[in-house]
Amino acid sequence: MGPIGMGSLLLIVFVALLIFGPSKLPQLGRAAGNTLREFKNATKGLADEEEEKKAPKEETK
Repeated sequence: MGPIGMGSLLLIVFVALLIFGPSKLPQLGRAAGNTLREFKNATKGLADEEEEKKAPKEETK
């Protein structure tokens, strides 16, 4: 599972439950998901702009 083992993951979830409580965790998950989605869209937009700059523009007459 990578550098984070199953025990570490369970400890993180347990501490998050203690700090935020079970009612706040779904809200935090949604907020994190929205943040990642916005970041992905922004980086995709930057990559598209970079492609447009590199691609030769066709002249239409």
